Amino acid sequence: MKLLENSNFEAVNSALSMDLENSNTHLDFRIESYSCKMAGNDKRLFKTLNEENREAPGGLQALSPPQAYGYTYSSSNPNDGNLMIGSHEEGGTLCDTISTKTLFYLISTLNASFNPDYDFSAAKSSEFSRETSLDWVEQNINSSLFAAAGDRFGAFKQQLWSAVDEEICLKECYIYSYNPDLSSDPFSEDGCIWSFNYFFYNVRLKRIVFFSCRASRNEAQDYDDGIETNMDTTEELMFTTDGSP
Repeated sequence: MKLLENSNFEAVNSALSMDLENSNTHLDFRIESYSCKMAGNDKRLFKTLNEENREAPGGLQALSPPQAYGYTYSSSNPNDGNLMIGSHEEGGTLCDTISTKTLFYLISTLNASFNPDYDFSAAKSSEFSRETSLDWVEQNINSSLFAAAGDRFGAFKQQLWSAVDEEICLKECYIYSYNPDLSSDPFSEDGCIWSFNYFFYNVRLKRIVFFSCRASRNEAQDYDDGIETNMDTTEELMFTTDGSP
């Protein structure tokens, strides 16, 4: 995956990655655009995913249910983007699916964005969902950022979504979310309070916009608070109830 330069994205990233006021919380915000072009170790990862999933029905893998609304389907035909897990007699259920190639794009985007600190090569399709409502995704992102950054986000909201639409053409996009299991990634580490991760994938443009935000406790602030608390406790123990040493 190749990172595409976007000055509007860089400006918003700089403005919204910050320590929140009256809180020991840090907001790590990023929005990045990637070309779906294999580079570096991408070919090796794509080959590995193909080998691991060569027996998947129709080359499709099951996704987790979307975050929005729940999910219902009208067909069990894999060509319609749904997959029957188990037979009808066994009470099989329908689920959204993803091709190995698209899964590769999502994983490669994560690797490119967080390189070299984290490796998502072992991520499974079940850690991703397809979101069918653009309105719901926009509302979820806006409400999360308003709650965290308040008016500071409000000042950039219009600029943000205009830049995203110009870069990726939102109405043409497939939208995926990443909801990882507990593992060695930045979204499940100690100190992470909440996070969201969305991929806007435009097949025609062969491009993905990755939209991610993580709120985490400020370790430095926690450390300072701990020192202050320990000092206060020590001082209390040094004096008797009448204030004498």
